[in-house]
Amino acid sequence: MLQKKHILFGSTFLLYPVLAAGAVDPIERFVGQYKGHVVIVDSKHEVDRDLGVDITKTETGFNVRWRVSAQKIKGRIKTKEYSVDFVPTGRPNVYAAAMKRNVFGTREPLDPMKGDPYVWSRISADTLTLFALLITDDGGYEVQVYDRTLVPEGLALKYSRIRDGQPLRTIETTLVRQ
Repeated sequence: MLQKKHILFGSTFLLYPVLAAGAVDPIERFVGQYKGHVVIVDSKHEVDRDLGVDITKTETGFNVRWRVSAQKIKGRIKTKEYSVDFVPTGRPNVYAAAMKRNVFGTREPLDPMKGDPYVWSRISADTLTLFALLITDDGGYEVQVYDRTLVPEGLALKYSRIRDGQPLRTIETTLVRQ
């Protein structure tokens, strides 16, 4: 948890956020590798999905990398993988995605007006939440929310997908710490 400390340089006091002695970076509790499985049933068929998430610290924040593998009807396995770096925003426990580099080499979020997702995360108590906002072609919106809550086995995952206020899908499962 960040606490403001007064640091004296010459005759000037500066307020500078630093980790208090003994304080733990909030992401530390989530760092690790997790794996799980879920069966999704809809009106047409059911799909088995293997899930994995790796949460690691970086020099400037942390990275969340997740994978979803699904066996298709003809036996083919389709895997999607995503990786997002997050950096502190100056607001406690709120992190901005650093998904591309600007002309100055600074990492920054993607541009949702260009069809890219706008991604951010927060840590609230035992839950690391990742949000992805997409602006649809017709100017509407879609939000995907990944709540990853610490539980004794690892992480309880709750995924929600909402378009223009209407829930499209919710998935819940437990990912086991490896």
